[in-house]
Amino acid sequence: MTTATTRTPRTPPAGPDAATARSSPPGGVRPSLPSLTGLRWVAALLVFGLHINNFGYLGGQAGRLVSWAFTPGGTGVSFFFILSGFVLTWSARPGDRAPGFWRRRIARVYPVHLATALIAVTVAFAMGKPALPTWKQTLANLSLVHSWWQPWWQTLNPVSWSLACEAFFYALFPALFWLLRRLDARGTLVLGGVAVTVALCLAWADAHHWLDQPLYSLPAARLPEFVLGTVTARLVLLDRWRGPGLEGSLALAILGYFLVPQVAPGYAATSCTLAGFTLLIPAAAVADLRGLPTLWRGRRLVRLGELSFAFYMVHLLVLRAGIAVLGDKPRFGAAAGIGVTVAAFTVSLGLSWALFEGVERPVRRLLLRGRRPADRPVAPSPKESVAAARD
Repeated sequence: MTTATTRTPRTPPAGPDAATARSSPPGGVRPSLPSLTGLRWVAALLVFGLHINNFGYLGGQAGRLVSWAFTPGGTGVSFFFILSGFVLTWSARPGDRAPGFWRRRIARVYPVHLATALIAVTVAFAMGKPALPTWKQTLANLSLVHSWWQPWWQTLNPVSWSLACEAFFYALFPALFWLLRRLDARGTLVLGGVAVTVALCLAWADAHHWLDQPLYSLPAARLPEFVLGTVTARLVLLDRWRGPGLEGSLALAILGYFLVPQVAPGYAATSCTLAGFTLLIPAAAVADLRGLPTLWRGRRLVRLGELSFAFYMVHLLVLRAGIAVLGDKPRFGAAAGIGVTVAAFTVSLGLSWALFEGVERPVRRLLLRGRRPADRPVAPSPKESVAAARD
């Protein structure tokens, strides 16, 4: 893989937000960032592998190999949080209003959230375990605030806790973007340094049980990861990103990933992958902008990246339903374990395609139909080479 330098073409600076004031390029079309979409699929696979390990599909040496490879898979959610901050900043428009932004975010995530909540209820009844959440828990889940209260964080569809974190990020993003646009590169770096410091302090506190509840699923505790994504995107837009290229960033991300088992489980794992993920995302983005080769730009991988949100939301429900057939932690041999893993993956992927084509895409179009052009993406200035990567 060719090393991608992250130095974008230099232009004379003219203040922290001078780029925003420039005219849009001809045609009004943003360059795409397909590598970020492909990387989304890789992160979703890490979470899938973690759950395969947790459900105990494979025993013996095969099970130990899966445990080694995917015990740190929960860090894929951290990658999603950082990527979300990057993409939202990358695609934000200075003239956009908060209601329009929130409307697009709701249209993006809520249809699949509601659909998978209904699937979760169906799975519970089909398994003869109708111990459903109370109406308060259900309302909290559907309102995407359930992750604020530890006993409720896995209500209905367990992975929806991360959507509650995203909902909190979305609520704050208009104010955060307003602040970023008023910071120069140095101020943006300071904000990033604060985010790193807070994340590391929280990881230390969580590992030593200094707080009343675990921080892994608490939206406020995951905010520093999102902020780091916004900071790196802003630095790229200001032509002030000076991170390492793809090979160095990827090596650091992999090193941090396999360091996770050496720290306390839970939120502390964030400290291992924070640097690698924060550097990898802008490195891949700049490689796309410069036309450099990456591992994640292939057409099939990009297509899988488009399905990654639906896949993430439905795969754990498939694994739960499988308990009725396979039993709890069956610990199959290598051949049988791989077979049931492939079957679970295939069913999850098929359902994710159905959710994307039958729910996510058409409902989003319906909810955003007839909106003013101001509510839709516009082209960036030449200095802010904004890409319409999918979030």
